[in-house]
Amino acid sequence: MLKLGAFVVDAKPPDAARAAAANAFVDTIGVTLAGASEPVSVAVQQTIAADGGGPCRVIGTSLTASATNAALANGTAAHAHDYDDMCFVSLAHPSAPLVAAAIAAGELAHASGAALLDAYVVGFELEARFGRAMNPRHYQRGWHCTSTLGTIGAAAAAARLLGLTAAQTDHALAIAASEACGLKENFGSMVKPLHAGLAAANGIRAAQLARAGLTASPSALDGPQGFLHAMDSAAEHVTDLIADLGRRWEIVDTGITVKLYPSCAATHPSLDAILDLRRQERFTADDVVSVHVAVDAITPTVLLYAEPSNALEGKFSMPFCAAAAIVDGHVGLETFDDAKIRDARINEMRSRVTMTVDPTLDPTAPPLTQARVAIALRDGRTLTASANGARGYAERPPSADEQATKFVACAARALDEDAARAALQQLRAFDRIRDVTDVTAALGRVRVSKS
Repeated sequence: MLKLGAFVVDAKPPDAARAAAANAFVDTIGVTLAGASEPVSVAVQQTIAADGGGPCRVIGTSLTASATNAALANGTAAHAHDYDDMCFVSLAHPSAPLVAAAIAAGELAHASGAALLDAYVVGFELEARFGRAMNPRHYQRGWHCTSTLGTIGAAAAAARLLGLTAAQTDHALAIAASEACGLKENFGSMVKPLHAGLAAANGIRAAQLARAGLTASPSALDGPQGFLHAMDSAAEHVTDLIADLGRRWEIVDTGITVKLYPSCAATHPSLDAILDLRRQERFTADDVVSVHVAVDAITPTVLLYAEPSNALEGKFSMPFCAAAAIVDGHVGLETFDDAKIRDARINEMRSRVTMTVDPTLDPTAPPLTQARVAIALRDGRTLTASANGARGYAERPPSADEQATKFVACAARALDEDAARAALQQLRAFDRIRDVTDVTAALGRVRVSKS
């Protein structure tokens, strides 16, 4: 029987953990603004609008909603471009559900920015500890950790912000264990970003139900038919991994990966290698005979589309992403437009890209982080590069300028440029925000059409 509620309620994250969380809020709110006008987000917004307004903001829109509906909409929008951050311990996108749940719960409580940072950290810590116990087997089995583990983390964040007791929080986490789902078979469809929204909304709902007195099994997480066992955890128990909660901080030790490409994280090491070779050797698409990308065994279970038919599938296609990088020399938000999927030059290059599993890659490295690239040129040369991680990883964090450029480019899809830059300045002082509703009001004030 796991007793995690006391940690969630009482933990005092160190300054380094709060700083990491603050960066996560900035990055995630940026990608939420970018995703608010995407078709999946619009579908969710239309659905929740039928329930009427509420106290919480749907970021990047004029809509307000209940906490659960706002968390659903904002979590979905945050993951709509697959541009939100990653954690290679949980194998999840931690911040889309955590930020969406924390903001909605924070609005209900009129919580400070500092309180939201602490709530984010405790949610992140639980996700990472369960990720260490359950992965890679849980992920390989077909579960989408952003949703399964994200629901647990979101419930923890919401419980802290809504003022639950330790006992109530234990019930909230047990309720969340029965809400958790998310299937990788839906990668490349609108349901993948919906997973992040569902995790956020379910986390809020679990905390609200527990606060209202709903109780759950004390062994829902680690019992013989509980969360760990039912979801095919690699380890039978998580006890040892949670023993140092509050003394060791995963968010500090392993960090968060900030995405610099709006595509599946499994493409990023290869994209770095391809773009570096292109800059160094100054070749163009016309010079390329073939491109071969060698990856680990898990990558093909994520990158499902050799011939993507739409932009969402393109984010999960190594041939498309590699071809776009070679043809255009960059990969950004504009890369994943349906017009690009039909681009004749990219499609012709895509036919020259292959991906295979390389069993000689380091088996101790986190999944999805390694690749070898070989580019054969018409002049007879073959250019090669190996990638161990990518730019944006915790050990190679983006610069302040790179973060600002990404935020403004994302926010400009929902706000005018002045509002986007003002939002960035406000969010950079997240720990000094007195009431999160002051921030969310500004994030829904100005609306522009998507270019």
